[in-house]
Amino acid sequence: MNGAEILVRTALAAGIEVCFANPGTTEIQIAAAFDEVPAIRPVLGLFEGVCSGAADGYARMKGKPAMVLMHLGPGLGNGIANLHNARRAFSPLFNVIGDHASWHLSADPPLSMDIAALSGTVSGWQRKNQSVEALSSDVADAVSATLHGQIATLIIPNDSLWFDHPTGKICTPSFAFDPIDHQRIDNALHMIKAAKRPAIIMGGWALRKRGLRAAGRIRALTGCDLLTAMQPACMDRGIGLPAPTRIPYFPEEATSLLSAYDVVILVGTSVPVSFFGYRDGISRLVSSKAKMLSIASEKQNAVEALEALVDSVDMKTGRTGITMSLPDYQVPAVPNGKLTAEKACMAIAALQPDNAVIVDEGITSSFHYFELARGLAPHSYMTNTGGAIGQGMPCSIGAAIACPDRPVINIQADGSAMYTVQALWTQAREGLDITTLICANHRYAILQVELSRAGYTSVGPMASSITSLDRPFIDWVSISRGMGVPGVTVTTCEDLAKEMARALGEPGPHLIEMMLE
Repeated sequence: MNGAEILVRTALAAGIEVCFANPGTTEIQIAAAFDEVPAIRPVLGLFEGVCSGAADGYARMKGKPAMVLMHLGPGLGNGIANLHNARRAFSPLFNVIGDHASWHLSADPPLSMDIAALSGTVSGWQRKNQSVEALSSDVADAVSATLHGQIATLIIPNDSLWFDHPTGKICTPSFAFDPIDHQRIDNALHMIKAAKRPAIIMGGWALRKRGLRAAGRIRALTGCDLLTAMQPACMDRGIGLPAPTRIPYFPEEATSLLSAYDVVILVGTSVPVSFFGYRDGISRLVSSKAKMLSIASEKQNAVEALEALVDSVDMKTGRTGITMSLPDYQVPAVPNGKLTAEKACMAIAALQPDNAVIVDEGITSSFHYFELARGLAPHSYMTNTGGAIGQGMPCSIGAAIACPDRPVINIQADGSAMYTVQALWTQAREGLDITTLICANHRYAILQVELSRAGYTSVGPMASSITSLDRPFIDWVSISRGMGVPGVTVTTCEDLAKEMARALGEPGPHLIEMMLE
């Protein structure tokens, strides 16, 4: 049994079920090992950014890591943007990078680079394997490290993969969250009770069903408000669940919202900050006068922390028959006429099926969707937490593989879609039930908004040329069909409704280009 087979068998024993891969010569033994260990499903991505984004989507929905296989430093470089997004989403992800044979590195071959320096920018744990004998323990340690919600990167010299392992012994990971700090929980309850207007800001797994139900009970018992991080990694939504208020994107709106609170409790997220530092702006969005406390570290379970806070509230209040404030069931009507961004959001909210997974990278075009969806049937909602564009279509792949019984709808800006358009090919090859809705406004609209915010009221032809996506227009239907995904263009709400119904009623991927006025 060679090192590559040891790697794959250890990954399987550690619970890895899927590997999103773009291998090269230094990983060829791993590709062959998948034939020996067919229980792990290899999924080919034609670009490493598709692989890393798919693994992120899988981890967000599954709550467990997928393996990502990339070729040397340049391959890692191709995947780094969506690894950045995965890091910001606290996604568990097992990242395997093949390196040159150990004895060959000193020759400085053409593809050689400092892999560890690059992977260190996104990895919470990383190691370079030193021998075939250490390979199984390295894999087990890496997978264990991911379960704290981080990327674990293992760099493996090619010779460790082709050497025979002397014993074939397989190691297994050991993992446990750190225990909850009950003194911190008591302090949080004391702060909430003493506050004039307290809030809990939630992120990560606190935004899934268990966490939301616990938070809803805390709100009902204490009157504190519930907020969600600006860009939630994955959030369960719809009737039957509390609907936290989303912190706005632009800092003026965010500070206006957050200035009302004198106590802020954080769980599963960090202190909210502005995406960018604007002239005369601020970084931290919570008022400097507010008291803040995080009730769970990155190595503690955020949901358990919320449930411990619920228990503490119950014990101190003695109340039992409380009624949580939940959104009413409300589905917007399908609008009529020419498509605009707002009408497209209304139509999507009206037509999305029960239990759908919504992957939102619509950027400016999907602005209205979140609030429209608060009273829909249960569904899950994912956004681009790290802000590196090109996340939506790959993330949809991972979500569809993690949850094959759930329809996936990707609301996708046209500019960012071009970063990882190869994802359509993987969707077709794997036969995934993904409906991609391209928001075709033919421009980088967010840049045009930012130009205006920066005071550029009149933009000349040069600046206009690098914020528009015309000359030529992108032919999404041709691109989609060329990748094996049926594609259509719609210009009216009525046509969007018809094509969405067809796409959601047929197996496999579909693309709908929405021409927005």
